[in-house]
Amino acid sequence: MNNPKSISLVFPLYKDKSTVKIMISKSLKILKKTKKKFEIIIVDDGCPQNSGKISQLYAKKNPYIKIFFHKKNLGYGAAIKTGIKQSKHECIFLIDGDNEYNVNDLPRMLKILKDNDLVITYRYKNKNNMNRIFISWVYNKILRFLFKTNFKDVSVGSRLLTQKLKDKIILKSNTPFINAELAIKSKYSGYKVDEVGIQHHPRVIGKGSVVSLKNILLMIKEIIILFIQLCLKKKLAH
Repeated sequence: MNNPKSISLVFPLYKDKSTVKIMISKSLKILKKTKKKFEIIIVDDGCPQNSGKISQLYAKKNPYIKIFFHKKNLGYGAAIKTGIKQSKHECIFLIDGDNEYNVNDLPRMLKILKDNDLVITYRYKNKNNMNRIFISWVYNKILRFLFKTNFKDVSVGSRLLTQKLKDKIILKSNTPFINAELAIKSKYSGYKVDEVGIQHHPRVIGKGSVVSLKNILLMIKEIIILFIQLCLKKKLAH
């Protein structure tokens, strides 16, 4: 049973100048309410809006906030990997820096983590535009077919994992596919994965870069690589 006494909250920044202050404020409030030891790890992935420098102003006043910088934009997955690597506490709460998902879901996810190694989330209702909703639907359909999983929505950027899982699952993706990679590899490795439904708050300020042609092509490549790796592993096991 996982009942962590400490939490690392991680969120990446790219085009998130308008939400970074909100994310820090909300994160501090909910982490204090958990009454657990905590840290906030923010990764500036070569942000063109200097979001990391805004975070540094908060970090100077609060020792629980730590900022890490990528000299250039390496990708969402790369930022998540940096955040996970720098995490020191018993469980790691990963969430996007654009305020689309609510950090206040953390207490509910902690309850579910007690009987699991990884908690992923799905949107009760996807409030993105029709284009993004369609892409997400196709993406999840493909992943369920290829990897024989029943996850409702592995594209949601809100997850909670144990430190044990961090040490056992090696993540390769530098794109948003990292969300699915974490869930799929955990399931295939025999770890307990559960889902919880959450409310979705679509981005209203600024514009994200997840659903870009470049990201989609890179994600397709990473999906194929993981599929081949798991197929080969299965054959070798037999």
